[in-house]
Amino acid sequence: MSADSHPTLPPVRLHSDAELARDALGAPLFARAVRLARWAGPDTRVGVGGELAAAQLPEAAALLGLDAADADSVGYASQAWRVAVDTGLVDVTEPEDDGGEGGGGEDDGGEGGGVQGEEERFGTAAPGEDLALVTGGAPGDVLDLWLAALDTVIADTAVPDLDDLVDALDAGGEIDFDRLDWNPGREADFLDGVLANLYLLTVTEGGAADEPVPLPVLAASMVVPDDMGEPTDAVLEQVSDAMMRLDDQFRQLEPIGLVEFRPVDEELMAEADGPREPGTANAADDEDVSRYGMVRLTPLGLYGIRARMLEAGIDAPAVGELAEKGADALLDAVSFYSENAAQAEIEQWLAGREPSAAAAELLAAARGDDEGGPLRRLRCQQALAPAGPEAEPAVRSVLDDPELGGLARVWLAERGVSDVPAPDPEMVFWLTVDTIAAQLAADGETEELPLLMETLTAHHAGFFEQVWRVEHPATAYVLEAMGRLHPDRKAAKEARKAAFKARSRRPA
Repeated sequence: MSADSHPTLPPVRLHSDAELARDALGAPLFARAVRLARWAGPDTRVGVGGELAAAQLPEAAALLGLDAADADSVGYASQAWRVAVDTGLVDVTEPEDDGGEGGGGEDDGGEGGGVQGEEERFGTAAPGEDLALVTGGAPGDVLDLWLAALDTVIADTAVPDLDDLVDALDAGGEIDFDRLDWNPGREADFLDGVLANLYLLTVTEGGAADEPVPLPVLAASMVVPDDMGEPTDAVLEQVSDAMMRLDDQFRQLEPIGLVEFRPVDEELMAEADGPREPGTANAADDEDVSRYGMVRLTPLGLYGIRARMLEAGIDAPAVGELAEKGADALLDAVSFYSENAAQAEIEQWLAGREPSAAAAELLAAARGDDEGGPLRRLRCQQALAPAGPEAEPAVRSVLDDPELGGLARVWLAERGVSDVPAPDPEMVFWLTVDTIAAQLAADGETEELPLLMETLTAHHAGFFEQVWRVEHPATAYVLEAMGRLHPDRKAAKEARKAAFKARSRRPA
């Protein structure tokens, strides 16, 4: 596998479709959309864009158990209706064009004619065909509906506050985007970037994992340049502004079940509206960082953001998706996973396979003198580690294989098999180079690697006088690394000389 084909993100562990579908049905906004879809009927009236008629919004809010007299509650009902329409839970028939003024004739002057004219300006609504999928469909059908709802919510979240939109209207009723300081594409990209960073922090081993992410950390990831040391006051001011922006956006994203969110402390919000002293924007320095907001992707949120990434062409693997593929695809993929993620993927791949056949397939896939070969063999060894006696015939069959013979001997020796033939020196040197090359590829130059190098070379007199002749594509590369990292200075010097010989023997 070439470097440019590596997965761009670590694999995520997803809940089952059944569990995720239950979470989707329990998301407050989606549940409200379903209830309104079931309520839609002959008396439902909609406007030109499919929106629920203003006169019916209080009734819809009451149906949802909200305060029909409260403006926010009415807004929630309107949003739920929009989600129901956008997802196909509701079918709307928009009002027909009446051909302009005067279409009503002389009857328009009468009371009945006036009512009729008013009625003709509305369309109708009814439960959509997709509503049946909520209770009668497969979990995947429910998740598809939820993803459509998520698209609507994310699109709405990137739109400015209604008051700001009204303030930005010019005399002709058009939005002055310069005055609003809002660019739709830029806002959508910002939100996608935020969600991508939150996803990465969640799935990266050693990152946020199940812990919530402080809002200042997420805001800084969008604002502070990677190569910046100590952020300037101007940059910290941008971080504070981004935090306030994210606080509003995550409040809107929580009802669809994407995140669990603790908003910014109201007292801090009030302080943010007042004058700021230089340097006070560095919220991360506060002892109680949770006051500045905390956010965590839910299991459903992980599923949703990954689905959007896949749709955008981003490689976002999930543990278990290789279970039905061949061993070659498995080893190529998990070669670039963390050890724990690789182990989880391997376990799912092995489940349900006959041990002997699985071992043979893994060994065959581990062969190769390409750049990825050493790491494939390391993951193969990891996959074979839990195998029982059933795998022994497949392992014994490769004892004479120049690439796999060393791996096979290690596996048999670890199980106390007494009749394992001793490897010849050439195989020992080849296995040493292969092992170090695999470790370098997997984890880079770790603190543990020098000890491994010392252990592998300590029992072979004249190791560096012979190893440079090994026919392995990584010989010179490994020797150069040993020249830098070997804890014994004399051995390190010998390694550098051997690396020069190896390079001279096999010029690039």
